[in-house]
Amino acid sequence: MPPSTFSSVTLNINGEKHVLSVDPRTTLLDALRERLDLTGTKKGCDQGQCGACTVLVDGRRTLSCLQLAVAAEDREITTVEGLAERERLHPVQQAFLDLDGLQCGYCTPGQICSAVAVIEEHAAGWPSAVTDDVRPEAGPPPLTPREIRERMSGNLCRCGAYVSIVEAVARAAAESPGGAGVPEDVTTAGAAEEAAA
Repeated sequence: MPPSTFSSVTLNINGEKHVLSVDPRTTLLDALRERLDLTGTKKGCDQGQCGACTVLVDGRRTLSCLQLAVAAEDREITTVEGLAERERLHPVQQAFLDLDGLQCGYCTPGQICSAVAVIEEHAAGWPSAVTDDVRPEAGPPPLTPREIRERMSGNLCRCGAYVSIVEAVARAAAESPGGAGVPEDVTTAGAAEEAAA
């Protein structure tokens, strides 16, 4: 009898443990969608370019199409299905809903997972490629539309709903504990930035 090429892997997803026997080449995305029926995470380009498959692994954004399931063993994985608390949507989900940051919705799960991490990264003081002052003592920069666009640039919306998405991220950030520095009127601030560009 030839040796089995399958591996046993334990995945901690949305607070629940799942033990799977998988081909070691199975991506986290395929394990989520095909093996566990967690279809909220979308398969877009399957090449790590569109961000539709973004999930959180130990709180960090991860492209699940590029992550092997076996490499995610015993790490905390959060998909879009795991963000809400019972009937209460996550503030980012609620902001996307309220501000129509959805369009066709295919990119939305990845956008929402990225936005959750973006807000936490910003609150922790992580600079982006467009942050003017990256000195640690400068603290988090204002979460302007420019900052949000740069931080969300790994997620593509084929419907072009970026304005609503930027507004939704800004609102959710303003309502989070680390939300200081968000412009009161993000739409006005965004228009001013675009006019100056």
